[in-house]
Amino acid sequence: MTAALSVSGLVKRFGSVEALGGVSFTAGEGEFFTIVGPTNAGKSTLLKTIAGLHAPDAGKVAIDGRDITDLEPRRRGVSLLFQNAALFPNLTGFENIAFPLRAAGTGTAEIERRVGEVAGKLGVGHLLGRHPRTYSGGEQQRVAIGRALARRVPVVMLDEPLTNLDARTRIALRIEFKALHRELGQTILYVTHDQVEAMSLSDRILVLSGGRVEQIGTADEVYRRPATRFVAEFIGSPPMNILEVELEDTAEGQVVRAPGLTLRVPGPLPPGGKRGRIGLGVRPEEVAVAPEPGDATPIAGEVFWVEHLGDRSILDSRLGGQTVKVAVPPRHPVSGVGRAFFGLAPRPEHLLDLSSGRFFR
Repeated sequence: MTAALSVSGLVKRFGSVEALGGVSFTAGEGEFFTIVGPTNAGKSTLLKTIAGLHAPDAGKVAIDGRDITDLEPRRRGVSLLFQNAALFPNLTGFENIAFPLRAAGTGTAEIERRVGEVAGKLGVGHLLGRHPRTYSGGEQQRVAIGRALARRVPVVMLDEPLTNLDARTRIALRIEFKALHRELGQTILYVTHDQVEAMSLSDRILVLSGGRVEQIGTADEVYRRPATRFVAEFIGSPPMNILEVELEDTAEGQVVRAPGLTLRVPGPLPPGGKRGRIGLGVRPEEVAVAPEPGDATPIAGEVFWVEHLGDRSILDSRLGGQTVKVAVPPRHPVSGVGRAFFGLAPRPEHLLDLSSGRFFR
């Protein structure tokens, strides 16, 4: 994979606060690379530092192998769209999209061609002669995205571009945006706090917390094989359950024990694994539940709260004094509070070192 963007050991401090603590990653040419994390994770700071709006305290940024760490923003070959559309109110849609092209000295014919092409793909051709005050919120964001994409630069960076829109518009733009990326093939760095957005759009995801990289991987990798407790509890709705258990060696193999349950762990313990008190991660949809005990549901427990969400229900349950969320389809035999029986199938890769917060890998 050709590295369109390479970030190595990026550090940024604001006084005594370390906003970025040695961030490193590579986004490949034409990749849709999403940075996801909670508020104050350092997502926007990372984009601004790559763009040259913040000077890093340490580290390096390179595009196509060219070190751009010390270049001024306009010479870096990136474009950055902030969360708020910030269109020029006195300019038409055409002139807003054309603005970065004019600033780069692009010829008139090429500007008309590029603006027309981007406007057509984003469905904003009818807005080119109008001013932003006449646009809806979704139309403003489409025009702003068009401005970010009009100038063909190696890396386009988008900082929560859909956050201020209503749910229906967000979903529509998400679909259009992914299709547009496939057509244009530009490398995109996309920042969001919305895990659904990250999972649906990305080729790969970087999970950021407290200015540090928790994990980089595909949507499937970060969901099914989280590297840390933070990733397990941030990715997924509801998040992964973490049960405190004791891991022991027995004549029958490895087992985990907690009050009210004893479970066998198949296969060898991953490297870095240790016995004793650990965490066991279980996704809510991987917990079996039934109204009566059975081979697959031998563990007695209690459902004490039910959230009916239409396409599924979430059962807040208690197993041996620990709370477990269980996701079940509509019209499941267990649909209300009361006694129930559960089944868990531990996976070696979901065993957690509680002291470090990292899963055995």
